Amino acid sequence: MPEYAGTVEAVSVSAGHTMSKTRQESIRLLAGLGVEGDAHAGTTVKHRSRVKRDPSQPNLRQVHLIHAELHDELRDAGFDLEPGEMGENVTTRGINLLGLPVGAVLRLGEKAVVTITGLRNPCSQLDGLRTGLMAASLGRDADGNLIRKAGVMGVVLNDGEVRPGDPILVSIPEGPRRPLEPV
Repeated sequence: MPEYAGTVEAVSVSAGHTMSKTRQESIRLLAGLGVEGDAHAGTTVKHRSRVKRDPSQPNLRQVHLIHAELHDELRDAGFDLEPGEMGENVTTRGINLLGLPVGAVLRLGEKAVVTITGLRNPCSQLDGLRTGLMAASLGRDADGNLIRKAGVMGVVLNDGEVRPGDPILVSIPEGPRRPLEPV
């Protein structure tokens, strides 16, 4: 498996179903569940709109990761956001999260391991934070295809503490790459 590295810039959690999460000194990832103490932790879906459709669906959205480079881009566009405000549990730096394939494996810190399941689909709740933020979280590539920039989702494979400054090691599975789609 090819590997490369980045770093954890911030970690955040929210016990309630709020858009923004509060920055922490550390978070604990729990295998098969997600972020300890976070409203979205569990083996089955916890996002309210998905629970309404089918509460028995597997939770492919246990951990939300956003690249700090998106915050930089949004700041340049006039949106001054702090890590966690867009609902992410882990803010990364130095990793092209949106370019990862399904099944990419991230080792965060010493022990925590997350596998990427798909893209976060930006929702209109972002406009509740800042008017126009949802549109700013979308883009188009050279061929006109929609780009969802609001991060990626994953499931926890191995328990571990995660802190700002921790290294992130990314492993890309061998074989054909399956591009990320919204989950």
